[in-house]
Amino acid sequence: MENIQDQCRLQFQLFGSDHRLENGVGPLMASKTSGNHDFSDDGDFNGPDQESVVSDSESGISGPSVEQLEWRNGDLVKLVEQDKIYDLIERRFVNGLGILGPQTTVSAVYKNSHSTHIGQARLHAFQIYSQAIAKKNGGNANVQYAWLGASKDQINNILGYGFAHCNKPESSQFLGRGVYLSPDALPLESLEDTVVDEDGLRHLLLCRVILGKTELVHPGSRQNHPSSEAFDSGVDDLFAPRKYIVWSTHMNTHILPEYLISFRTPPPPPPRSKEAKQPSRMPTSPWMPFPALISVLSNFLPSPEIAMISKYHKEHRDHKISRHELIKRVRQIAGDKLLIHVIKSFRAQQSRNEARNGQRAAGSVESPILLE
Repeated sequence: MENIQDQCRLQFQLFGSDHRLENGVGPLMASKTSGNHDFSDDGDFNGPDQESVVSDSESGISGPSVEQLEWRNGDLVKLVEQDKIYDLIERRFVNGLGILGPQTTVSAVYKNSHSTHIGQARLHAFQIYSQAIAKKNGGNANVQYAWLGASKDQINNILGYGFAHCNKPESSQFLGRGVYLSPDALPLESLEDTVVDEDGLRHLLLCRVILGKTELVHPGSRQNHPSSEAFDSGVDDLFAPRKYIVWSTHMNTHILPEYLISFRTPPPPPPRSKEAKQPSRMPTSPWMPFPALISVLSNFLPSPEIAMISKYHKEHRDHKISRHELIKRVRQIAGDKLLIHVIKSFRAQQSRNEARNGQRAAGSVESPILLE
């Protein structure tokens, strides 16, 4: 596996908060807290939730490798097909389209250089909010790459003036008032929001998004801002989100368009009903593996409490405390209300996966937590 030094030399100055991109632009950002973040050939963008002022000489978009996009936004530059970033984005995008992938042709990939005064201001604002969310949440701003679908005119307006309105109609799948994006591994989820232009092309923005601590949003919600100061954004599922919801109050500070991809593809399939996939039978006892529980609880509890739960889990695995004692201590720290909510959400997602795959999921080798 090559790193950026061998490929694009795409350097980013670290800003100071960790985040991890869902599955990449395969995952696109698997960040650390120090050093430079690179772009690897296995489908990984390694970029931070902080400064990403990239010079043309470093990013491989200089000279004949780029041309100015004849859209209204002067920050966009066109990548050549030989560019490593072009190749990684194209492959990740096509692979994420499932059965539509082989029928899809990428026409162009553009990079937002943030080179104009307005572009620099938007980048700086994103950095400031990223820092603020990281400080609020114990050092993790949870910045992810995500896809946003829109018409050509809407994308022109977003790139030129920012977000002026939300991008989802009021329907059975309405998840509150905000901008809807999909994880970088699931561009198909945003394909329904694209519109064919006069040249037969559709367009998607690949954005960096400050998610912070996410909360579950149910279909039909009228929510338009975080339900409390503990949360920053919404998701349709806590464990396997297909939609990120950036509230209307945050849409011009928590979303930073980074790339634009233009492509031809058959019409997207009709959106799936989440309720249709919900099985009628639920487990009688809520449970989930401890590692998964700790991961999700980190979205709700302060870092010291998560560290304490992890410590108790390790002590249990080392046979220093009993399973009963472990569960007792976790319940004291997290509280039964939060635990039951998290565990039941996990089991609901497991049941949906089993129904989709036509088989029951295999049990975890880790001891589950069971609330009786």
